[in-house]
Amino acid sequence: MTKASSLRELGPSGPRISAIGLGCWQFSRGRGLGGNYWSCVEQDQADEIVRLSLEGGVNWFDTAEAYGRGESERVLSRALRHLGCAPGTVVIATKWMPVFRRAAAISKTIGLRLKNLGGFPIDLYQVHNSYSFSSVEAEMKAMAELQTRGLIDRIGISNFSADRMRRAAAELQKHGLRLASNQVRYSLLDRRIEANGILDAARELGVTIIAYSPLAQGLLSGKFHDDPSLIKKSSGYRKYMSAFKATGLEKSRPVVQAVRELAVRHKASPSQIALSWVINSQGPLVVAIPGATSPEQARDNVGALNLRLSPKELAGLSEISAAFQS
Repeated sequence: MTKASSLRELGPSGPRISAIGLGCWQFSRGRGLGGNYWSCVEQDQADEIVRLSLEGGVNWFDTAEAYGRGESERVLSRALRHLGCAPGTVVIATKWMPVFRRAAAISKTIGLRLKNLGGFPIDLYQVHNSYSFSSVEAEMKAMAELQTRGLIDRIGISNFSADRMRRAAAELQKHGLRLASNQVRYSLLDRRIEANGILDAARELGVTIIAYSPLAQGLLSGKFHDDPSLIKKSSGYRKYMSAFKATGLEKSRPVVQAVRELAVRHKASPSQIALSWVINSQGPLVVAIPGATSPEQARDNVGALNLRLSPKELAGLSEISAAFQS
Protein backbone atom coordinates (compact mmCIF):
# COMPACT_ATOMS: atom_id res chain seq x y z
CA MET A 1 0.00 0.00 0.00
CA THR A 2 1.06 3.62 -0.55
CA LYS A 3 2.42 5.35 2.53
CA ALA A 4 0.37 8.42 3.46
CA SER A 5 3.54 10.54 3.40
CA SER A 6 4.10 9.73 -0.29
CA LEU A 7 0.63 10.80 -1.40
CA ARG A 8 -0.03 14.11 -3.12
CA GLU A 9 -3.13 16.25 -3.50
CA LEU A 10 -4.79 16.17 -6.91
CA GLY A 11 -5.37 19.89 -7.38
CA PRO A 12 -6.57 22.20 -4.62
CA SER A 13 -7.97 20.11 -1.75
CA GLY A 14 -8.35 17.13 -4.07
CA PRO A 15 -8.08 13.40 -3.34
CA ARG A 16 -4.69 12.09 -2.24
CA ILE A 17 -2.99 10.18 -5.02
CA SER A 18 0.29 8.34 -5.47
CA ALA A 19 2.99 10.23 -7.38
CA ILE A 20 2.75 7.54 -10.04
CA GLY A 21 -0.55 6.32 -11.47
CA LEU A 22 -1.22 3.84 -14.24
CA GLY A 23 -1.97 5.14 -17.72
CA CYS A 24 -4.47 2.81 -19.40
CA TRP A 25 -4.34 3.65 -23.11
CA GLN A 26 -2.83 0.20 -23.67
CA PHE A 27 -6.10 -1.39 -22.50
CA SER A 28 -7.80 -0.33 -25.76
CA ARG A 29 -7.45 -3.89 -27.12
CA GLY A 30 -6.77 -2.62 -30.62
CA ARG A 31 -10.06 -0.75 -30.91
CA GLY A 32 -10.76 2.80 -32.02
CA LEU A 33 -8.45 5.51 -33.28
CA GLY A 34 -4.97 4.80 -31.93
CA GLY A 35 -6.03 1.48 -30.44
CA ASN A 36 -3.35 -0.33 -32.42
CA TYR A 37 -0.62 1.87 -31.02
CA TRP A 38 0.11 -0.78 -28.39
CA SER A 39 0.12 -4.55 -28.57
CA CYS A 40 -3.19 -6.02 -27.45
CA VAL A 41 -3.40 -6.51 -23.69
CA GLU A 42 -5.94 -9.21 -22.87
CA GLN A 43 -8.11 -9.03 -19.77
CA ASP A 44 -6.05 -11.50 -17.72
CA GLN A 45 -2.90 -9.49 -18.49
CA ALA A 46 -4.67 -6.28 -17.55
CA ASP A 47 -5.77 -7.86 -14.26
CA GLU A 48 -2.16 -8.71 -13.44
CA ILE A 49 -0.87 -5.26 -14.43
CA VAL A 50 -3.48 -3.58 -12.24
CA ARG A 51 -2.79 -6.01 -9.36
CA LEU A 52 0.94 -5.33 -9.40
CA SER A 53 0.33 -1.60 -9.66
CA LEU A 54 -1.94 -1.65 -6.62
CA GLU A 55 0.44 -3.81 -4.61
CA GLY A 56 3.31 -1.49 -5.50
CA GLY A 57 1.55 1.59 -4.15
CA VAL A 58 -0.41 2.99 -7.10
CA ASN A 59 -3.87 4.15 -6.06
CA TRP A 60 -5.17 5.81 -9.23
CA PHE A 61 -5.75 5.05 -12.89
CA ASP A 62 -6.11 7.24 -15.96
CA THR A 63 -8.25 6.16 -18.89
CA ALA A 64 -10.35 7.89 -21.57
CA GLU A 65 -13.34 7.66 -23.86
CA ALA A 66 -10.95 7.76 -26.83
CA TYR A 67 -8.99 4.71 -25.68
CA GLY A 68 -10.65 1.99 -27.72
CA ARG A 69 -13.99 3.84 -27.82
CA GLY A 70 -14.40 3.17 -24.09
CA GLU A 71 -12.82 -0.30 -24.12
CA SER A 72 -10.03 0.84 -21.80
CA GLU A 73 -12.61 2.01 -19.27
CA ARG A 74 -14.36 -1.36 -19.43
CA VAL A 75 -11.13 -3.39 -19.15
CA LEU A 76 -9.97 -1.29 -16.19
CA SER A 77 -13.27 -1.59 -14.30
CA ARG A 78 -13.37 -5.36 -14.88
CA ALA A 79 -9.81 -5.69 -13.61
CA LEU A 80 -10.63 -3.77 -10.45
CA ARG A 81 -13.71 -5.89 -9.82
CA HIS A 82 -11.80 -9.11 -10.45
CA LEU A 83 -9.28 -7.97 -7.83
CA GLY A 84 -11.99 -7.25 -5.28
CA CYS A 85 -11.58 -3.47 -5.30
CA ALA A 86 -14.69 -1.67 -4.14
CA PRO A 87 -15.80 1.62 -5.71
CA GLY A 88 -14.26 4.48 -3.81
CA THR A 89 -11.12 2.61 -2.80
CA VAL A 90 -9.15 3.84 -5.84
CA VAL A 91 -9.13 7.10 -7.78
CA ILE A 92 -10.37 6.95 -11.38
CA ALA A 93 -9.62 9.61 -13.99
CA THR A 94 -11.15 9.53 -17.45
CA LYS A 95 -11.59 11.98 -20.32
CA TRP A 96 -14.19 13.36 -22.70
CA MET A 97 -13.09 13.56 -26.35
CA PRO A 98 -13.99 17.01 -27.78
CA VAL A 99 -12.96 16.55 -31.43
CA PHE A 100 -15.84 17.44 -33.85
CA ARG A 101 -18.13 17.99 -30.85
CA ARG A 102 -19.72 20.77 -28.86
CA ALA A 103 -19.81 21.16 -25.09
CA ALA A 104 -23.38 19.83 -25.01
CA ALA A 105 -21.93 16.35 -25.65
CA ILE A 106 -20.28 16.42 -22.23
CA SER A 107 -23.58 15.90 -20.41
CA LYS A 108 -25.02 13.70 -23.14
CA THR A 109 -22.18 11.14 -22.90
CA ILE A 110 -21.52 11.07 -19.15
CA GLY A 111 -23.95 8.17 -18.74
CA LEU A 112 -21.88 5.99 -21.04
CA ARG A 113 -18.69 6.88 -19.18
CA LEU A 114 -20.26 5.80 -15.90
CA LYS A 115 -21.71 2.67 -17.46
CA ASN A 116 -18.32 1.65 -18.84
CA LEU A 117 -16.75 2.12 -15.41
CA GLY A 118 -19.27 -0.28 -13.93
CA GLY A 119 -20.01 1.46 -10.66
CA PHE A 120 -16.61 3.07 -10.12
CA PRO A 121 -17.11 6.83 -9.75
CA ILE A 122 -15.32 9.42 -11.87
CA ASP A 123 -12.96 11.15 -9.48
CA LEU A 124 -11.42 13.31 -12.22
CA TYR A 125 -13.11 14.14 -15.53
CA GLN A 126 -10.89 15.79 -18.12
CA VAL A 127 -11.36 17.47 -21.48
CA HIS A 128 -8.93 15.42 -23.58
CA ASN A 129 -7.67 18.25 -25.80
CA SER A 130 -8.59 21.71 -27.04
CA TYR A 131 -10.03 20.75 -30.45
CA SER A 132 -13.71 21.40 -29.84
CA PHE A 133 -16.40 23.34 -31.69
CA SER A 134 -17.17 25.03 -28.34
CA SER A 135 -15.19 27.49 -26.25
CA VAL A 136 -13.20 26.63 -23.15
CA GLU A 137 -15.80 28.52 -21.14
CA ALA A 138 -18.68 26.47 -22.54
CA GLU A 139 -16.84 23.22 -21.80
CA MET A 140 -16.07 24.24 -18.22
CA LYS A 141 -19.66 25.34 -17.67
CA ALA A 142 -20.84 21.88 -18.77
CA MET A 143 -18.24 20.21 -16.55
CA ALA A 144 -19.27 22.38 -13.61
CA GLU A 145 -22.86 21.21 -14.05
CA LEU A 146 -21.73 17.57 -13.83
CA GLN A 147 -19.76 18.27 -10.67
CA THR A 148 -22.66 20.16 -9.11
CA ARG A 149 -24.93 17.20 -9.88
CA GLY A 150 -22.47 14.86 -8.18
CA LEU A 151 -21.71 12.89 -11.35
CA ILE A 152 -17.99 13.71 -11.18
CA ASP A 153 -15.77 14.76 -8.30
CA ARG A 154 -13.08 16.96 -9.89
CA ILE A 155 -12.51 18.70 -13.23
CA GLY A 156 -9.33 18.54 -15.29
CA ILE A 157 -8.02 19.35 -18.74
CA SER A 158 -5.44 17.78 -21.03
CA ASN A 159 -3.09 19.27 -23.63
CA PHE A 160 -4.25 22.81 -22.77
CA SER A 161 -1.94 25.81 -23.20
CA ALA A 162 -1.20 28.17 -20.32
CA ASP A 163 -3.74 30.67 -21.63
CA ARG A 164 -6.47 28.05 -21.97
CA MET A 165 -5.64 26.75 -18.49
CA ARG A 166 -6.24 30.20 -17.04
CA ARG A 167 -9.48 30.58 -18.96
CA ALA A 168 -10.67 27.19 -17.70
CA ALA A 169 -9.76 28.06 -14.12
CA ALA A 170 -11.47 31.46 -14.36
CA GLU A 171 -14.72 29.95 -15.67
CA LEU A 172 -14.81 27.28 -12.96
CA GLN A 173 -14.21 29.94 -10.32
CA LYS A 174 -17.46 31.60 -11.43
CA HIS A 175 -19.21 28.40 -10.34
CA GLY A 176 -17.32 28.20 -7.05
CA LEU A 177 -15.11 25.36 -8.33
CA ARG A 178 -11.38 24.83 -8.88
CA LEU A 179 -9.46 23.35 -11.78
CA ALA A 180 -7.66 20.22 -10.59
CA SER A 181 -5.19 19.25 -13.29
CA ASN A 182 -3.69 19.60 -16.74
CA GLN A 183 -2.43 16.40 -18.34
CA VAL A 184 0.48 17.10 -20.66
CA ARG A 185 3.54 15.46 -22.16
CA TYR A 186 6.58 15.78 -19.88
CA SER A 187 9.84 13.86 -19.60
CA LEU A 188 13.60 14.32 -19.65
CA LEU A 189 13.30 14.38 -23.44
CA ASP A 190 10.35 16.78 -23.59
CA ARG A 191 10.41 19.74 -21.20
CA ARG A 192 8.42 22.22 -23.27
CA ILE A 193 6.02 22.94 -20.40
CA GLU A 194 8.90 24.58 -18.52
CA ALA A 195 9.32 27.16 -21.30
CA ASN A 196 5.81 27.73 -22.65
CA GLY A 197 4.21 28.90 -19.42
CA ILE A 198 2.21 25.75 -18.59
CA LEU A 199 4.31 24.80 -15.55
CA ASP A 200 4.30 28.37 -14.23
CA ALA A 201 0.53 28.64 -14.67
CA ALA A 202 -0.02 25.33 -12.91
CA ARG A 203 2.06 26.46 -9.95
CA GLU A 204 0.22 29.78 -9.82
CA LEU A 205 -3.24 28.16 -9.97
CA GLY A 206 -2.49 25.21 -7.70
CA VAL A 207 -3.15 22.84 -10.60
CA THR A 208 -1.52 19.41 -10.66
CA ILE A 209 0.48 18.53 -13.77
CA ILE A 210 -0.18 14.94 -14.87
CA ALA A 211 2.77 13.90 -17.00
CA TYR A 212 2.00 11.48 -19.81
CA SER A 213 4.74 9.81 -21.87
CA PRO A 214 7.11 10.28 -18.89
CA LEU A 215 9.45 7.70 -20.45
CA ALA A 216 9.25 9.31 -23.90
CA GLN A 217 7.37 6.26 -25.22
CA GLY A 218 10.12 3.92 -24.04
CA LEU A 219 13.14 5.86 -25.31
CA LEU A 220 14.42 6.54 -21.79
CA SER A 221 14.53 2.83 -21.01
CA GLY A 222 17.47 2.62 -23.40
CA LYS A 223 16.18 -0.53 -25.08
CA PHE A 224 15.82 1.12 -28.49
CA HIS A 225 19.33 2.53 -28.27
CA ASP A 226 20.67 -0.94 -27.49
CA ASP A 227 18.69 -2.66 -30.23
CA PRO A 228 17.22 -0.34 -32.90
CA SER A 229 15.63 -3.36 -34.59
CA LEU A 230 13.04 -3.34 -31.78
CA ILE A 231 11.56 -0.20 -33.30
CA LYS A 232 10.58 -2.04 -36.47
CA LYS A 233 8.90 -4.73 -34.37
CA SER A 234 6.96 -2.28 -32.19
CA SER A 235 3.28 -1.58 -32.79
CA GLY A 236 1.88 1.81 -33.62
CA TYR A 237 3.50 4.71 -35.43
CA ARG A 238 6.56 5.11 -33.21
CA LYS A 239 8.67 3.56 -35.97
CA TYR A 240 7.92 6.57 -38.16
CA MET A 241 8.83 9.22 -35.59
CA SER A 242 12.11 11.10 -35.95
CA ALA A 243 13.06 10.43 -32.32
CA PHE A 244 13.22 6.69 -33.09
CA LYS A 245 15.31 6.99 -36.24
CA ALA A 246 19.11 6.70 -36.15
CA THR A 247 19.75 10.45 -35.90
CA GLY A 248 17.12 10.84 -33.19
CA LEU A 249 18.57 8.00 -31.15
CA GLU A 250 22.03 9.54 -31.34
CA LYS A 251 20.71 12.91 -30.22
CA SER A 252 19.06 11.45 -27.11
CA ARG A 253 21.90 9.05 -26.30
CA PRO A 254 23.71 11.40 -23.84
CA VAL A 255 20.53 11.73 -21.76
CA VAL A 256 19.96 7.98 -21.80
CA GLN A 257 23.58 7.39 -20.81
CA ALA A 258 23.27 9.75 -17.84
CA VAL A 259 20.10 7.95 -16.75
CA ARG A 260 21.89 4.60 -17.02
CA GLU A 261 24.80 5.73 -14.90
CA LEU A 262 22.45 6.75 -12.11
CA ALA A 263 20.56 3.47 -12.51
CA VAL A 264 23.76 1.54 -11.79
CA ARG A 265 24.49 3.72 -8.77
CA HIS A 266 21.01 3.22 -7.31
CA LYS A 267 20.64 -0.42 -8.38
CA ALA A 268 17.54 0.61 -10.27
CA SER A 269 16.37 0.49 -13.88
CA PRO A 270 16.85 3.43 -16.27
CA SER A 271 13.07 3.79 -16.46
CA GLN A 272 12.85 4.17 -12.67
CA ILE A 273 15.49 6.91 -12.73
CA ALA A 274 13.64 8.77 -15.50
CA LEU A 275 10.33 8.47 -13.66
CA SER A 276 11.88 9.63 -10.39
CA TRP A 277 13.13 12.77 -12.13
CA VAL A 278 9.65 13.53 -13.49
CA ILE A 279 7.87 13.21 -10.15
CA ASN A 280 10.54 14.90 -8.03
CA SER A 281 12.29 17.60 -10.10
CA GLN A 282 9.37 20.04 -9.64
CA GLY A 283 8.47 19.09 -6.10
CA PRO A 284 4.94 17.72 -5.58
CA LEU A 285 3.52 19.67 -8.54
CA VAL A 286 3.96 16.84 -11.06
CA VAL A 287 2.65 13.26 -11.02
CA ALA A 288 3.18 10.71 -13.78
CA ILE A 289 1.10 8.09 -15.57
CA PRO A 290 3.40 5.60 -17.31
CA GLY A 291 1.60 2.80 -19.10
CA ALA A 292 2.41 -0.89 -18.87
CA THR A 293 1.81 -3.61 -21.43
CA SER A 294 3.33 -6.36 -19.29
CA PRO A 295 3.63 -7.28 -15.61
CA GLU A 296 7.35 -6.60 -15.82
CA GLN A 297 6.72 -3.01 -16.86
CA ALA A 298 4.18 -2.56 -14.08
CA ARG A 299 6.71 -3.78 -11.50
CA ASP A 300 9.33 -1.44 -12.94
CA ASN A 301 7.01 1.58 -12.80
CA VAL A 302 6.06 1.19 -9.16
CA GLY A 303 9.69 0.76 -8.19
CA ALA A 304 10.17 4.46 -8.90
CA LEU A 305 7.80 5.42 -6.06
CA ASN A 306 10.42 4.66 -3.42
CA LEU A 307 13.45 5.84 -5.41
CA ARG A 308 14.89 9.12 -4.21
CA LEU A 309 17.47 10.98 -6.25
CA SER A 310 19.54 13.63 -4.47
CA PRO A 311 19.09 17.31 -5.37
CA LYS A 312 22.50 17.14 -7.05
CA GLU A 313 21.46 14.12 -9.13
CA LEU A 314 18.18 15.74 -10.15
CA ALA A 315 20.02 18.92 -11.14
CA GLY A 316 22.59 16.92 -13.08
CA LEU A 317 19.92 15.17 -15.12
CA SER A 318 18.18 18.48 -15.73
CA GLU A 319 21.41 20.02 -17.00
CA ILE A 320 22.18 17.18 -19.39
CA SER A 321 18.65 17.01 -20.72
CA ALA A 322 18.58 20.80 -21.24
CA ALA A 323 21.09 20.36 -24.05
CA PHE A 324 18.68 17.93 -25.73
CA GLN A 325 15.90 20.52 -25.75
CA SER A 326 17.92 23.03 -27.79
